[in-house]
Amino acid sequence: MNDIYNAYLNMDEIAGSKTGSLAGVRVSIKDNISTKDIETTCASKILKGYIPPYDAHVITLLKAEGAVIAGKTNLDEFGMGSTTENSAFGPALNPRDVTRAPGGSSGGSAAAIAGGLVSMALGSDTGGSVRCPAAWCGIVGLKPSYGRVSRFGLIAYANSFEQIGPMAANVRDAAKLFSVIAGHDPKDSTSVNKPCDGNVVPEISGKTIGIPKEYFGEGVDAGVAAQVRKAIGKLEELGAKIVDVSLPSMKYALPAYYVTCTCEASSNLGRFDGVRFGPEPEMNLPWHDAYTKVREAGFGDEVRRRILLGTFALSAGYYGKYYVKAQHAKQLIAKDFAAALQTCDMLAGPTMPNIAPKIGELTADPLQMYLADILTVPVNIAGIPAISVPCGTAHGMPVGLQLMGRMFGEETILNAALAFEEAV
Repeated sequence: MNDIYNAYLNMDEIAGSKTGSLAGVRVSIKDNISTKDIETTCASKILKGYIPPYDAHVITLLKAEGAVIAGKTNLDEFGMGSTTENSAFGPALNPRDVTRAPGGSSGGSAAAIAGGLVSMALGSDTGGSVRCPAAWCGIVGLKPSYGRVSRFGLIAYANSFEQIGPMAANVRDAAKLFSVIAGHDPKDSTSVNKPCDGNVVPEISGKTIGIPKEYFGEGVDAGVAAQVRKAIGKLEELGAKIVDVSLPSMKYALPAYYVTCTCEASSNLGRFDGVRFGPEPEMNLPWHDAYTKVREAGFGDEVRRRILLGTFALSAGYYGKYYVKAQHAKQLIAKDFAAALQTCDMLAGPTMPNIAPKIGELTADPLQMYLADILTVPVNIAGIPAISVPCGTAHGMPVGLQLMGRMFGEETILNAALAFEEAV
């Protein structure tokens, strides 16, 4: 950690130009995004001491605009979790109430903003990992459309879902940060040439907003639902047309997501074996024993759980039963969102079904932790953009309003979020 601290003392080395749209702005970076010459661990023992020889594409873009990399932030190990408690470095705490979790997996980035350490941060969103901590910490978090931000340099967990996304204290700052990182990168074959100019305007009048009934179903806290419905009422006051819609295949979202992401994790994390990455294995052991020992010592419980689940689902005799069916379910979910967004400009609902839990409340029961993602993972499956913007409090803690847009329609939901932010 001293080496990292010392690297930050020479700001000229970690900032790009002294001019640009982010000149002198401190931005914290989730520690699964590669930073040249600065340790990048994914909050895992298996990557302790790993110093990337290159910057992620988004870091190159930040430096070119003069941003100062203020530090690397805590996360759930390899992004696997919803609370930022599954970290080899210990849990992150919620600045709104330090007895509660900040959300995950980008909880360190959200906490840094909510605690006033920085005004902007980068996170990554695989199943809600930008929006969840944004909602629970009372800040703004944007999950971009799949492909709109380069994933080059993002250490992969489940690459068919994940996107790097901006987090900020307000909508304008989130839009400014997004405008810097959006666009095509030749090093990422999934990225698209759709830059953003960052010029947001408070615009919601005349827009049609669909309210999926599934987003207010069983399991959504009554206080959270009341605050979100109040926020939707404010959007209607501002001139939006509110209509009811349905996403019938949403009931398949969680199983489809967790089958797919664990399968991808099983594949992506195979490289951490003590040979290519991780601590060197004991050379006097057979290779398979050395491999097992390195991974057992290096990975935490949640990472091992997801690797095992994914390996099982991909094994002979189960691939068709689980993985293939999950891909079919993903197609149904994407079609439901596309159909709803044909008649609506955007959809709205709660970001999370509850407020930030007490430390240890969700991690004691992994199934409950997985269920907490029910309102965020459908967006990742559909590949569309979504933003969480604060909309009040319930039980003394922040609540997030989630606005979901058409593919590559970030500007529309940013404008709507800004109109709401300025009206409340």
